[in-house]
Amino acid sequence: MRLNRRAFLGAGMLAGVSAGCATTSSGQTGKGPGFDSQDWASVRAQFQLDPAYGQFAAFILAPAPAPVREAIAKYRDALNADPEYTPPGPQAPDQAIREAAARYLGARAQEIALTDSTTMGLALVYSGIRLRPHQDVLTTEHDHLATHEGLRLLAGRTGAEVRRVRLYDDPARAAEDRMVQALKAGLGPRTRVVAITWVHSSTGVRVPVRAIADMIAEVNEGRDEHDRALLCVDGVHGFGALADGIADLGCDFLASGTHKWLFGPRGTGIVWGRTWEPVAPIIASFSRAAFQAWLHGGSPGPSTAELVTPGGFKAFEHRWAMPEAFAFMTAIGKDRVQRRTQELATRLKAGLSELPHVTLATPMAPELSAGIVCCAVAGMQPFEAVERLRASKVIASATPYNPSLLRFGTSIVTSPEQVDHAVEAVAGLS
Repeated sequence: MRLNRRAFLGAGMLAGVSAGCATTSSGQTGKGPGFDSQDWASVRAQFQLDPAYGQFAAFILAPAPAPVREAIAKYRDALNADPEYTPPGPQAPDQAIREAAARYLGARAQEIALTDSTTMGLALVYSGIRLRPHQDVLTTEHDHLATHEGLRLLAGRTGAEVRRVRLYDDPARAAEDRMVQALKAGLGPRTRVVAITWVHSSTGVRVPVRAIADMIAEVNEGRDEHDRALLCVDGVHGFGALADGIADLGCDFLASGTHKWLFGPRGTGIVWGRTWEPVAPIIASFSRAAFQAWLHGGSPGPSTAELVTPGGFKAFEHRWAMPEAFAFMTAIGKDRVQRRTQELATRLKAGLSELPHVTLATPMAPELSAGIVCCAVAGMQPFEAVERLRASKVIASATPYNPSLLRFGTSIVTSPEQVDHAVEAVAGLS
């Protein structure tokens, strides 16, 4: 039986031979004329951001650099000219994306599911995780709605207990040992899921994922395979800002959007899983296995990243442009991106810490932070501070937590001069 090939675009049934756009499966990025990946001014010039403003909220819904914008435009135009279009090349589009993500992470392509956002990725894991009777879930008080709500819905469906621990009282004084010990103390003999966030968007605290993974590995010794505690990480504010790969983190699942610190296409994301057996698909997949099982009235078999990847029609011009984002950041260098991000964050924290009306919430130590810097301004609500800073050509944000804080994000699109100007602008809020 033959099916309309459009049904297979996201799955890899057809490689596609249409002409029109250059393949991205090689991982090469189309750099603009004169682009020097080792020059930060040249890197910033790849973005269309207004240079008159210090862009310290670019990580929320990130702008795309020139190679990503060009890829999106090419794929959009190709689809508008021919709705049956698929990118040329020896691989199916989704496989090319998985391989690009795998190269960036130091993982294997078959371990990566494709999503639309971090929230979707976490939902796929927390809604699909198979829990046995009396197994429970451990998380923290500091996580985002996407984690807390996903776990609340899991508890509602399964009856599993969800417990929270506090990793720190004062985020500026967060300590690795205390964070690890708080989670260790919260673990129970039947804890199946440990849900944490790599970098807290509420405070900028960077959680020691590797140390937590090592602690959980010790706890798991002697446990039955189906009773192992699985470390699941919301990685969105570390992914792209920090250089760590999968081997560095040691977790079991990592969910992240690629439209934040990676500066990828909007509405795209990934989930990496060490093994997908513990997670049942919750949305119909358009994978080869799913279609073959459907056609012949059988089961597609054990869970895989492809089976967990939601099917359906996507904004394909955005999804197909994802490899360009991985290639762009790789050309700059993951280690260089991290150093730049943290050097600017340290400069910003140092300046803010000297202002008498400002209370810094983010740790000074680079190993306990990334690119997010949060603070409180005495006598001023964060949203008011955001508006006043905009008038000074500084774009900041307010955290969607209680209590809310004033938040900045240093990244490859900000400069040392803009950091210094931001400090001066905050000084003027007194």
